[in-house]
Amino acid sequence: MKHILALGGTGFVGAHVCEKLVRAGFRVSVPTRRAVNARKVQHLPALTVLECNVHDEAALTQAMVGVDAVVNLVAILHGTPASFDRVHRHLPEKIARACLAKGVRHLVHISALGTDHIAPQSCPSNYLRSKGQGEAALMQILGWPENASAKAPADAPAPLPTGLTVLRPSVIFGKQDKFLNVFAALQKIFPVMPLAGANTKFQPVWVEDVASAVVQSVQISLSGPPRWHVYELVGTQVYTLRALVQLAARLSGIGQGQGRPVIDLPRWMGQLQAVLLGLMPGEPVMSLDNLDSMQADNVASGQWPGLEALGIAPAALAAIAPQYLVADRGKLGLLGIRQRAR
Repeated sequence: MKHILALGGTGFVGAHVCEKLVRAGFRVSVPTRRAVNARKVQHLPALTVLECNVHDEAALTQAMVGVDAVVNLVAILHGTPASFDRVHRHLPEKIARACLAKGVRHLVHISALGTDHIAPQSCPSNYLRSKGQGEAALMQILGWPENASAKAPADAPAPLPTGLTVLRPSVIFGKQDKFLNVFAALQKIFPVMPLAGANTKFQPVWVEDVASAVVQSVQISLSGPPRWHVYELVGTQVYTLRALVQLAARLSGIGQGQGRPVIDLPRWMGQLQAVLLGLMPGEPVMSLDNLDSMQADNVASGQWPGLEALGIAPAALAAIAPQYLVADRGKLGLLGIRQRAR
């Protein structure tokens, strides 16, 4: 039984990845600072939870003993430039060195659509710049040719023992996501929806398709010699942010399915909104860096293969989102009270 180390396996995407890896017959180890953080996955058979600080390179290297492949799902959406660098650039560097030290055959790295490993400083936000720098670091340490670009083959032999697959997903949707669910929740509170970047385009991808892409990447990589792969993971349809907000409201039954009026904010007002939202308790709904990311559309470039190249037919958001947004309607109003009282 092949052994997979899933970094970030306790998160939203990670839980789906771990379940699919186990179902595919892999033995999975999930490192986390505290075992209690792995409640969502610790029940899975053939899965072991390791108490480990993955940012400690010595501990990370030790965790890779006997591992065939590593999946890196560790990421943050909000933070300072230093925290983005720590998670998105320095951690991949440590992972790559540990993979080489322990002879790991393949690394699957979850990056982000819209980043650029060749010119990361050209990206509009700290999030995307750090993601591009992380890709560049992996490629340098693992021997990716310096002149590799979007025009280079997406499936090239790896010069070193550890191969690399980079997956670049668009914004990810699914049950318990912090995407459509957030839009629906905000419209339950506010009578109008002031929206920065309303015309920015996205190509949302289903979390199950992303997880399937990870499993397919692992299976392909372990069936032959180490190789390079890059894939852009996107859904079937392009939406503006405005359309996504309206869709979330319609499916959630807000305003009798009409949602709230959407007010397109100019950039300076969007920046003020992001600052105010960032001051709210808990994880920020929006930050200035998120707003910076929306200066560019988040859609497939067409320069790299997509889900279809992995044998996956991408699911349509319009077909999946009703399954979890509509299901939450029963929590609202008198019907919700009656259901909770049963």
